[in-house]
Amino acid sequence: MPSMHPCPFCTLPADRIRLSTPLALALRDAYPISPGHTLIIPRRHIASFFELAAEERADLLTLLDQARAGLDAEFHPDAYNIGINDGPAAGQTIGHLHIHLIPRYTGDQPDPRGGVRWIFPDKADYWTARADPSRP
Repeated sequence: MPSMHPCPFCTLPADRIRLSTPLALALRDAYPISPGHTLIIPRRHIASFFELAAEERADLLTLLDQARAGLDAEFHPDAYNIGINDGPAAGQTIGHLHIHLIPRYTGDQPDPRGGVRWIFPDKADYWTARADPSRP
């Protein structure tokens, strides 16, 4: 995913980095959708999760666990969404892989069931008769 602008994740100021390993970094999202919204990124500039080397995946998952522990202590969320937008058709806007760790709080949405399925609102609700009128 070429860009005319420098990659914002390849040019991070040191004070943005909250956690790191030799192959990955964790930072708070600059445009958080909930308190504590964190990004886990590889140091190497790659676009897709499927391009990661095994060692990079391991470091990303290590930081995901460490970031969750820190968010649990600081923000006390009730749950999490973990997501990757892999490719432009999936909504990826920065061509550097990043994993979203999004703390969720009871009441932050009236009915959070379906979670990430809401990227397609007309297909998200599969549990009510509204979703399938033939269901009892």
